[in-house]
Amino acid sequence: MTPTDDRARKRALLPDLAPWRSSRDFRLMWTAGMVTAFGSFLTMVALPLQIKELTSSAFAVGAIGAVELVPLVVFGLYGGALADALDRRKLILLTEAGLGVLAAVLLVNSLLPDPMLWPLYAVAGLTSALVGLQRPAIDAVTARIVPHDQLTAAAALNSIRWQLSAIAGPSLAGVVVAYAGLPFAYGLDLLTFAVSLLLAFGLSPAPPAHDAEKPSLRAIGEGARYAWRRKELLGTYAVDMTAMFFAFPNAIFPFLADDLDAPWALGLMYAAGSVGSVVISLTSGWTSRIHRHGRMVVLGAAVWGLAMAVAGWLGNIWLVLLCLAVAGGGDMVSGLFRATLWNQTIPDRLRGRLAGIELLSYATGPQLGQVRAGTVAGLTGVRAAVWSGGAACVVSVGLLALTLPRLMTYDARTDEHARQVREAAPAPARA
Repeated sequence: MTPTDDRARKRALLPDLAPWRSSRDFRLMWTAGMVTAFGSFLTMVALPLQIKELTSSAFAVGAIGAVELVPLVVFGLYGGALADALDRRKLILLTEAGLGVLAAVLLVNSLLPDPMLWPLYAVAGLTSALVGLQRPAIDAVTARIVPHDQLTAAAALNSIRWQLSAIAGPSLAGVVVAYAGLPFAYGLDLLTFAVSLLLAFGLSPAPPAHDAEKPSLRAIGEGARYAWRRKELLGTYAVDMTAMFFAFPNAIFPFLADDLDAPWALGLMYAAGSVGSVVISLTSGWTSRIHRHGRMVVLGAAVWGLAMAVAGWLGNIWLVLLCLAVAGGGDMVSGLFRATLWNQTIPDRLRGRLAGIELLSYATGPQLGQVRAGTVAGLTGVRAAVWSGGAACVVSVGLLALTLPRLMTYDARTDEHARQVREAAPAPARA
């Protein structure tokens, strides 16, 4: 092998930075997302801690999930319709400003002599609603600001941003809350929203199509019918929801850590999946050369389930952590190619509504998976709940692959929808 070949091989493993170099808007969104994510993780740790301090009730803390889920689902679907009907840049700016206002409410409440409980739940629900409105616009605008052939690389870079935040954010939040207090944590979150809002102001306008349909139940239904007709798209939603429903045991990690006589490793168990995801993202240069995205969606989900099944069988904490990292890597592979298939084949006029449907599957799968894991653990034991869920994931994903052949035969080089989107894609704003 020549030195040139060796350098080319190494570059193929490194993340593809082409979207960062070619698109100013992508750089702005990536940076704003990183800043916002760190602030959001501060509040993610501080909010339940404050509820715990005010109530001393595990039920009261757990109720946050119920308060957040319904607004996320409802407003996610409506946010998808809004993203197709309005200027996506304006929608991102308005919702980001709203999230900043809610961070200010938390700050003011924490500074009261006797902080109130009800604003914490109100802010949690309203934050979830605003995220539901914003997320489809952010997802839908990516294909406008990144060249068509760089969308897989963009998904990998966005994943790196998210996973690094998921690893470092909670750790930083724990230190801030412990040593500086809740008001300081909420104040930092407010500051991050101010910074990200300033960055978002620099984005180019993203107006809707001239014939865009007004947001309505009919418009949402049109998006759902389009997804139903596109069996390869339907397959990506089904695979993701199936994998999360059967093999998302995070809720029972505290009990699994006790079962393995390793309560000290609980934090590592939560972080292991993100570590695996980061490894895949940092070595994702090869992903841009893959064209059969549906097969990789299925393969990644199967690896996720298989690794979870093995983790449930093992009794050594270090091997369990390794399996959880492998599972996270498999989930990242599946997620990268889901995002690529969506962005490369969904027409711009429907991209917001389809992003809203994606948010529905993204939000409900893990929540239902937590319920499944807890229920099965109560009936059969913790480790049985983990390995049986992983095995069921592998079997179910295999059945979906058999019943949805369009997902397995999808090829970006020959797919009609990919060709139409590629030809219609506008030139993104360049550096």
